[in-house]
Amino acid sequence: MKLSKLSDQELVQAYMSGNELAIEQLIIRFKSKVFTYIVCKVKNKALAEDIFQDTFIKVINTIKKGKYNDEGKFLPWVMRIAHNLIIDHYRKTTRMPFVKGKDDFDIFDVIKNPDNNIQEDLEKEQVLSDVKELVKFLPDDQKEVLMMRLYYDMSFKEISQTTNVSINTALGRMRYALINLRKMAEEKNLSLTLH
Repeated sequence: MKLSKLSDQELVQAYMSGNELAIEQLIIRFKSKVFTYIVCKVKNKALAEDIFQDTFIKVINTIKKGKYNDEGKFLPWVMRIAHNLIIDHYRKTTRMPFVKGKDDFDIFDVIKNPDNNIQEDLEKEQVLSDVKELVKFLPDDQKEVLMMRLYYDMSFKEISQTTNVSINTALGRMRYALINLRKMAEEKNLSLTLH
C-alpha cells in the first residue's frame, strides 16, 4: 500500500515499526501548514526554517522514545510543539541585555518602550483569561472545533476531516460555540471586547 494513502496514525505506527519513509510522508503532508504557521508568527523565513526543523526533530524524538500519545490528533500535536518552540525562542531573545555601566548610563536606554501601555496589556490578558475560562464550559464537540480553528488555525475542511463530520456540521459547531460563549459572557457580566 502507498504511504500517501495511510492515515496519520498508520504512518506513525509504520515509523515506530521501523519504516523511515513514513515520517518523511508525515513531514511532506504537513510541511506547508506547519511552516506557514511558524512564518506568520516569527515573520522571518530563516528563523521559521530553524524552528520548523526543531519542531520535527522533537516530533521524531518523541515518537522514537515511544512517548507519542496516539489520540488521532497528530497535526494539533505538531502545531503545539511548534507554538511552544516559538515561545521558547522569544523567551530567550527577550531577556534583559547585558549593559556595562558608563558615566552617562541611563536605565531607559536598556528598557524597551512597550507599544501598549500596561493597562491595555492587562485588559487583553483579562479578556483572554475570561475566554479560556468560558471555553471550558462548552460541550466537547464545540470546544474541539473552536480550538482547532482558533488555536491551530485549521480550515473547516481540515476540521471536518479530523473530526469525521461534514463541513456544515463543523461550521455549525463553531457557530454554536460562539453563541454559547457570548451567552455565558452576558450571564457572567464579562466584556469580551478590548476598549
